[in-house]
Amino acid sequence: MADPQRALGELLALMARLRDPQRGCPWDREQSFATIAPFTIEEAYEVADAIARGDPEQLRDELGDLLFQVVFHARMAEERGWFGFADVAASIHAKLVRRHPHVFAGAPLAAEDLPREWEAQKARERAQRAGKKEGDHGALSGVPAALPALMRAAKLGRRAARVGFDWPDVSGVRAKVAEELAELDAAAGHAAATEELGDLLFAVVNLSRHLEIDAESALRGANAKFERRFRRMEQLAAERGRPLESLTADEWDALWRESKLNGS
Repeated sequence: MADPQRALGELLALMARLRDPQRGCPWDREQSFATIAPFTIEEAYEVADAIARGDPEQLRDELGDLLFQVVFHARMAEERGWFGFADVAASIHAKLVRRHPHVFAGAPLAAEDLPREWEAQKARERAQRAGKKEGDHGALSGVPAALPALMRAAKLGRRAARVGFDWPDVSGVRAKVAEELAELDAAAGHAAATEELGDLLFAVVNLSRHLEIDAESALRGANAKFERRFRRMEQLAAERGRPLESLTADEWDALWRESKLNGS
C-alpha cells in the first residue's frame, strides 16, 4: 500500500499546481465553491454506488474522486485565507474525539445509548454555534437544503422528535399515511394534488423512521429491483420476438409476474 503521508502531500501539491494563477489549469482556476459543489454531491453518490456493487477497485477510485473534492474545496478556502486542508483534518479529529466520550474520556456508555449521546453532543455543538452567530437556531436549523428530499425529510423528522414533536408509536404514523392518502384522493386540481402527494411522501418517510428503515436506501433498493425486473421483461419479450410497444396491458402483467418468478 502507498505511504499515506506522502500520497496526501503529493495530492495537495497537485491541487495547488492546478490552481496556480500563472501555470495552472484554466478550468480548475475558474472554479468556485458553488460550481464544484454539484460534483462533490455526485462523487458521494458514486461512492455509494461502488459500495452497492461490491466492487473494491471501483470503490478505491470513487473514494479518490471524493477526496479530491475535499482537497479542491480546502484549497479554495486556503486561497481566501479561511482555512487549509490541515485545519479540516484537525477539525474532524477534534469533533470525533468529542463525540466519543466513551472511548476518549472514560464515560461509561452502553451500546444502545451511543446514538442518543451522539445526537446530544451534536445538539450541544449547535447550541454553542448559536451563541456565536446570529440567525435561526431552532430545532430544525442546520439541516442542509441540498440533501435529497427523502433524506432531508427523515432528518427533519428526527430533529422534531428530539424535542417531543412525534407520534408515540408506529400505529400513529401508519394512520397518518392513510389520512394523507385519503386527502390525495380527494384533492381537486394539480396544485392541490401536488401538495397532498408531498404530505403523503413526508408521512411515509416518518413511517420508515419509526420502523428504523432508511427511506433513501429502501427506495434505492426498490429502484434496483424494478430495473432488474424490467430488463428481464425486455429479455423475455425479445426471446419471443415481441416488440415492447406491441404488448398489451395483460401481456405486460404476465411478463412482470414471470420476471418475479425467475427471481429478478
